[in-house]
Order: sequence, then C-alpha cells, then structure tokens
Amino acid sequence: MSGNAREQKADHIRHLLETEGDAVEANTLGFNDGRYESVADLEDYEGLKSEARAIKEDAIERLPALIDELTETVEANGGTVYIADDAADANRYIREVASEKEAERLVKSKSMTSEELEVNEALEADGVDVVETDLGEWVLQVADEAPSHIVAPAIHKSREEIARLFNEQFDPDEPLETAEELTMFARDRLGELIREADVGMTGANFITADSGSLMLVTSEGNARKSAVVPDTHVAVAGVEKIVPSVEDLAPFIELIGRSGTGQDITSYISLLTPPVDSPVVDIDDPDVAFADRDDDRDFHLVLIDNGRMAMREDDQLKETLYCIRCSACANTCGNFQSVGGHAFGGETYTGGIATGWEAGVHGQDSAAEFNDLCTGCSRCVEACPVEIDIPWINTVVRDRINRDGDAGRFEFVYDELVPDEEATGSIGLQKRLFGNYETLAKLGSATAPLSNWTAGLEPVRSLLERTAGIDRRRALPAFERETLVDWFEARGPRVSAADAEREAVLYPDTYTNYIDVDRGKAAVRVLEAMDVHVRIPAVSESGRAPLSQGMIATADAKASRVYAALAEHLDAGRDIVVIEPSDLAMFHREYEKLLPEASFERLRAGSYEVIEYVYGCLENGANGARLRTGDGGPAIAYHSHCQQRTMGVDRYTRAVFEALNYDVLESDVECCGMAGSFGYKQEYYELSMDVGDRLAEQFSAPEAKNRLVVASGTSCEDQLEDLLERDASHPVEVLDPRSRLR
Repeated sequence: MSGNAREQKADHIRHLLETEGDAVEANTLGFNDGRYESVADLEDYEGLKSEARAIKEDAIERLPALIDELTETVEANGGTVYIADDAADANRYIREVASEKEAERLVKSKSMTSEELEVNEALEADGVDVVETDLGEWVLQVADEAPSHIVAPAIHKSREEIARLFNEQFDPDEPLETAEELTMFARDRLGELIREADVGMTGANFITADSGSLMLVTSEGNARKSAVVPDTHVAVAGVEKIVPSVEDLAPFIELIGRSGTGQDITSYISLLTPPVDSPVVDIDDPDVAFADRDDDRDFHLVLIDNGRMAMREDDQLKETLYCIRCSACANTCGNFQSVGGHAFGGETYTGGIATGWEAGVHGQDSAAEFNDLCTGCSRCVEACPVEIDIPWINTVVRDRINRDGDAGRFEFVYDELVPDEEATGSIGLQKRLFGNYETLAKLGSATAPLSNWTAGLEPVRSLLERTAGIDRRRALPAFERETLVDWFEARGPRVSAADAEREAVLYPDTYTNYIDVDRGKAAVRVLEAMDVHVRIPAVSESGRAPLSQGMIATADAKASRVYAALAEHLDAGRDIVVIEPSDLAMFHREYEKLLPEASFERLRAGSYEVIEYVYGCLENGANGARLRTGDGGPAIAYHSHCQQRTMGVDRYTRAVFEALNYDVLESDVECCGMAGSFGYKQEYYELSMDVGDRLAEQFSAPEAKNRLVVASGTSCEDQLEDLLERDASHPVEVLDPRSRLR
C-alpha cells in the first residue's frame, strides 16, 4: 500500500469515527452484552453450537443432492425453482417474473442476498418501484446509503438523524422526534405501499429440502406481509441456506436471535411453505369472503450460486458457507464496534466473516479493502453459533491477497534482507517488516543502545512513516542488548533438576527475549520460588508475527522449527511455559493448521500460560510463601488479553491474585485496540486509539487511576502505557519475589 493509499484509508476511518462511530459503538456493544446474557440462559450452549455446525457441515457436503431434492419438493408444492449461476443470471430471471406480472411495484423484506445481487437497481432500470419494507433498510433507501451491518443495516444512524431525514424527505404535519413516532410513521407509510404491491420478495434464513419451507427471522413482521399480500412471491436465497429437514431448524431457532441481537427469540419466526394457501389481500374488493375467493398464487424460489459452489470446493473458504448471518462476529469485534461496516465491509457483507463472503462472491479485490481490520484476536470464534474459524479464513485470504500483490519499489532488497518463505516481491514493505519482526529484533538487540537512539530520531521516524507506514505518534519498543536467553545462560538455574518439584521450559518469545527482558527474569524467579527447575533454550519466534500479516508459508516454517526445538523437552516430560498469550494461542489453535496432528496435540497438551502454570503449581501443593502477595503490595487495575479469554485461561490470573490477597479491579472492556502490529500502522493508528479509549476511560476513573496497571499481553501493556501515560506491568512481575512495583 502506498503512502497516499494509507492516508486515504486513515481519512476514511477518521470520518467514520466522527460521523458514525458513536451510534455503531452503542448498538454493537448493546447487542454483544445481550448475547452474553441470553446465551447464559441456555443449558447447553456449546452443545447447541456443535449441533448447528454439524447440520451445516452435512448440508454443505450433500448440497448438490439437497438442491435436487428441494427443487422436486417446491415443484410438487406448485412453485418454481430457478438456479442462478451469478447475479446477472438471477436478476434477468427476476426481471422476467416482474415483466410477466406487469409489476409496477415490488416490496421487499430484508435480504443480504438481494443486496449482493443489486436486484433493486436491476428492477428500477425496468421502471419497477422497489420498496424496502424493513425499517432499517427503508431508512437507508430513503437516505440512499448502503447497509453497515448484516442484521441491523442502519446501525450507524442515530434516532436524531433518522428523525431529521424523515422530516426533510416527507414533511409530516407534525415533526417526528421519538422512536415511537418514527416507527408509527414508517408502519403507516409502508403499509400503504405493501397493500398496493404487485410482487413481494423475501430472502430466507433457512430452506428445508424435505418440505420446501422457508424460515424467515425478522423483528418487524414485514417479511410475512411481503410474502403473502401480493399474489406473486419471489424468494431469493443462496444455495447454502438449504438444510435437510424441518427438524434441523431447532438449534438455529435457539441460536440466531441470541447470537445476533441478544434476544432469546426474535419477534417473528415465520415458517412458510409457498405457494401459501392464505387468500390474496384485495383492498379493492373487501366484501368478498375469504372462503369464496379462488386465488392463484405464484411462487418462485431463486437459488443463487454466484461463487458458492466454487467456495464449497475450496478447503479454506468452504467454512464460510456454514455462516447463518447472525452478525455475532461483527458485534464482538473491537474494530467493528468503532467504525462499523462502512469500513469493515466490502461490496455487500460486513464484519469478520465478510472476508470469506466477499472473496467468494465478489473476488479478492473487494476483500482486500478491509481484510486487515481483522486482527486475529479470535473473539469472534467463541461468539460464532456455528463455530467458524473466522480469523483463519481472514488469514488465508490475506495470504492470497499478498501473493497476488505487488511489493513496489522495495522489491529488490527482499531476497537479501528478509529470511522468510514468501514469494519475492509479493508483499509490501509494511507487512514484510512486521512479519519478520524476529529478524528486526535480533538486529536491534545486537546494536542496542545505538539502534534505539537511531529509531527515535525524527528523520528516521518520518522515513519509517513514509516508506513503511509506521505511525510516528506510536512509541517504538526499546531493545535490550542482553537477551533473556543470554542472561539465563550466564546465570543458570537456581533450582537443580534433582531438587525440583517440576521441570519447565520458559518459552523465550520475541518481545520477552529482546525487549521486555525484565518480565522474563521475573517469570524465572516466580517459577523458581515454587521449586521449579527452569530451562530457557534458544527457540524460534512462534510464527505469530508472519501469520498476522498473512504470511502463512513463513509461519508454517517457524511452527516446524519451534516444535523441533521443544520436542526433546516434551519427550523428557518438561512443561512448556509461555508468557505471551498470543504465542500460546499459536500453540493451542493455529498450529492445528500448521503441524501434523500428533505434534500439535502433543504441544497443546504440554504448554501453559505462565500464570495458569503458577495456579496449577499452587493447586498441586507448591509452596507459594516466597511469592509476593497483596499484603502490603499494590492495588491493581488489571486487563486480560483477548486470546487469554478465548482460550479460557484468563480465570487463572484472577484466581492467583485472589489467592495471594491482591486488591484487583478487573476491566470489563474486552479489547485494548493495539493488536500487535495493527496499532503501529499509520492507516489504523487512530482506530486503534479509539478502541482503546474505552479501556482508558475505565482505568482513568477515580477507583482505578491510582492503581498499578497490569496487563497480560505485550500489546495491551504498550497500548495502556500510551493511553494512560502510566507504566504497565505483566502479572508475573507483580508476583516476582524481588518486585518493587507500586
């Protein structure tokens, strides 16, 4: 990405933060909080998710057969099925239906698939009046704007903005102000338009192959009116919406509302088997009894391929087809919570899963516009009701974008300066720099303190910003001349293997080894205080840095080197202890994609987050008397790392602090906004800080501002220091017997 492109992207994000950010934040946080509350009421939430995923896996695996079964069923019911190869094919067919009906007006319920097709524009070109009947979609139609959210398309608009829009466009007798007034006005106006419609169009959340039934999940009920009031109903749906049977709908009914908007069940769940038997509403002939009517209904099911069958054959994108478009991945994402889908989205789809959809149906160029907004934090994985590994899909697409890219004018230096596995010149300097951070750290450490002084010079910062997009407002980490590995080799262990209760290998992650060596030393002392024999071998970076930039081949090579270095210690029964949560997440999650299954399972079973390990030692009888306790120690304001939470190991830090009598105020803000290299990038710096403001506000409150700031992740520490202008420490530094932190 060129400097001009970075500046344009930064300007776009800044504009959205200023104009849409407050509304998006309030609404997505509300949805996300509601999700937590609602799913907590389920007896077996995880079981329901697994059941839903199994149904989708089976349906996609058997999709060609299910399409045939559904076609036969719908035709036996009296409807027509058309399978459209692409958007143009679908629009041609829908236009023909409208033409045959001599339709002057078509009313639509909310459908992201119809947005994908741009069917409104196609019909309007033929003179058909197309009316969105979903309130949010209608607001955007009046405003001539694109949706910014899969479920709540007008999430970026406040009530005040909508009132101003309606008052300007419709000039009502009395100005509209309240939400009730706006809703009643829209209901009355849309009701009139629906009554006079010639064709109704809906989407479908699910379609059952055995009965030809459509399940429509809505908040307003307009889908029912659109499907039933006119005599012609056109349903538009991607082929992935098909499930085998009506019985298969059960887990999705439980999950879709809870996941998307935090509702135990949405206001309307409609199960229609078109063409429906109910009589056509005839406003011009109201005196004829329904029993005396002999209506001829027409139903057309337009199934859309538009790249989906190719996605089904793509081992990496296939999982996207399991998506039920609930928006949980968007609502739980820190970046989306700040800017919404007008930044974090492509031609049609928004949020974390949008990368897979956009790459599959619109192409990689569309996905490339926003793909980097996914930082791989993995919060969306636990939120997804069908257990899609959304960060991995984003990483795969990023890798493909890289391979099709152009490195630009710095291509000539890559072969000599970067020891990665990527194709020469395929990746820009910014990603190449961050993806090879271990090499940079080695060089910086070997030349410290000169490297630190040089990096701080204004001309150097200006050059880094112009060429690599590293924002000059972000403080750069300072390298240590003596690495943790070198320090430990010179010092040696203080607990002999013969006298030790346990043996542990402390994994020297890049940041701990070359920059924050003190937290590594603290970890050694904490482990030795519990009679653990410690080893610190020289081991490669985990692959997290290149993976975050979409450099999968490089990450794969690093994963193999890490496992080769640690295998002998696993063979010897030693525990692998990891300070940085994002590296442990590599061992526990991403290595499943990068290592043979047996190697991955072995490393996952034998590796622990450092405070998780402290907890385990204490629970198994280790003497914690030599650890620093909260008695006379500092009061703490603590923020856990996002990947700690998704791995479920954050609870151990709370438990250890509690056991050692620390006074802890824990943040309920889920994301600090830094996300490794993301917060250093010029185009995303202001977004990073905006996401972090939520955390800064909490830690600046009277009850927190005088506490010691503690965070488990490297990025979290750096971000908190920049936001608060206060030092931040790792929990293991608090427990260090030699700690003087206050």
